[in-house]
Amino acid sequence: MKSIHFRILASDPVSPSRSRRRTQNALTRLNKLRPWLDHGFLELDNNASERSMRPIALGRKNYLFMGSQGGGKSVAIAYTLIETAKPNGVDPQAWLTDVLGHKVNRIDELLP
Repeated sequence: MKSIHFRILASDPVSPSRSRRRTQNALTRLNKLRPWLDHGFLELDNNASERSMRPIALGRKNYLFMGSQGGGKSVAIAYTLIETAKPNGVDPQAWLTDVLGHKVNRIDELLP
């Protein structure tokens, strides 16, 4: 990290003010970059979390056209169950087929 800091300082020409501002900007952001350099498991961007939230945002927009408030709530519950199953490594279609295929008198088989 220190070598990056010294390299930026060494490359700073004294004459143009634009280059000096760029160098100061880079040095200011260097402290915010430090955790990423110190811990390799951190991500530089949040694309993965934004991609995982996209279906929820699309669903929220679609809830406006469900026909009734009850229908919107039902679809919201279904989206929640499906999107929760995905990060937990469960195939949503197979899980829903299994759960919805149970009869009411066999509901105790689904309980832990």
